[in-house]
Amino acid sequence: MTVNRRLFLAASALATPMLTTGSQFAAAAPIERGGGEVTPGADQLAAEGWQRLAGRKLGVLSNPTGVLANRDHIVDSLVAADIRPVAAFGPEHGFRGSAQAGGSEGDYADPRTGVPVYDAYGATAGSLAGMFTKAGVDTVVFDIADIGSRFYTYIWSMYTAMAAAARTGAAFVVLDRPNPVGGQAFGPMLDPAFSSGVGLKPIVQQHGMTVGELARFFDAEFLPDDGGRLDSLEVVEVHGWQRSTVFADTGLLWTPPSPNIPTADTALAYPGTCLFEGTVLSEGRGTTKPFETIGAPGIDWRWREALAAERLAGVSFRETYFVPTFGKFTDETCGGVELSITDPYSFDPVRTGVAMLVTAKRAHPEQFGWRPDNFIDKLAGSTRLRTMVDAGAGTDEIVGSWQDELADFRRSRQDYLSYR
Repeated sequence: MTVNRRLFLAASALATPMLTTGSQFAAAAPIERGGGEVTPGADQLAAEGWQRLAGRKLGVLSNPTGVLANRDHIVDSLVAADIRPVAAFGPEHGFRGSAQAGGSEGDYADPRTGVPVYDAYGATAGSLAGMFTKAGVDTVVFDIADIGSRFYTYIWSMYTAMAAAARTGAAFVVLDRPNPVGGQAFGPMLDPAFSSGVGLKPIVQQHGMTVGELARFFDAEFLPDDGGRLDSLEVVEVHGWQRSTVFADTGLLWTPPSPNIPTADTALAYPGTCLFEGTVLSEGRGTTKPFETIGAPGIDWRWREALAAERLAGVSFRETYFVPTFGKFTDETCGGVELSITDPYSFDPVRTGVAMLVTAKRAHPEQFGWRPDNFIDKLAGSTRLRTMVDAGAGTDEIVGSWQDELADFRRSRQDYLSYR
């Protein structure tokens, strides 16, 4: 049966994002970091009754992760404080998160509040600027939990919204949240020739930055070449987060940022195992452990044995068999491996993903293959990964090939890091 998503949202009383109005930010006292409770930016403003946003015509770009410690969505909290957004904007999967990968919820009126919700997924800076103007937005508020991977689309929705705000003169406010996979950077740099919706600008595969840090980086490094910098960029920083902290140590409750990232462990694996979206193997969509369960019909114990020989840090694998309920190989029995992260602090997701590709091709050359559209090149940021795997290169050789550009990125981001 086909379900009308707008009717579903209305029947479920799922209100969509709302924009808030706000005044100029008062100078905040310096935040002491390095221990204690981790408090996202949204919770800090909510504790003040959102008064730092009062008086503005707010457009809120958010999704189900825009929640407070009490599990209220920020839009509901803003309305309760008599600060009503003029519009809301939904990224991939939609503001309420009801759409699968590559989908969104369209434009509609929020059934709970009547706030107009605009579909920002796939929008250009020009079309999004038009939405801001139509809604009368003078301040864009971004509150979405990212998971630290270049090919996770929320950071590019943020970048596009920043470019649109620069065109319209709107202020931009980021309510910062922890990077759930920590502050380390791994993997290759994107070649600008492979710019796409899963990687607009040259950053590495696991960037190791919060969205607030990325916003400052984007504003200084990329926006000048895309029409100019923002007139005003404010980041409400996280209290108590450190770069060495992964999500399990924050004390925060996990909210799935998209339908196939159900747990914080999934997020840890994703910067590496998402590469399997560029192969003919199942990346585990349609199972209870997407991006942790990988395989295809005809794969057997030999892949797990080859992976064990790689002696990868912080991770173990078990032989597994599964039947996806949707996605690749729907209703077919697949063999493969289930990944378990045993130590998130020594785990390198990109090395792990590369090792999985290398060993899958060697152990099961008849089952392994790339998607015909070479989507792997967009995910990896160039043709290098695909061509090196096809040429028989090993994990160390492939990972070693991008260490110079990774070191350059680590240096270039240094001036924009807010947390130690």
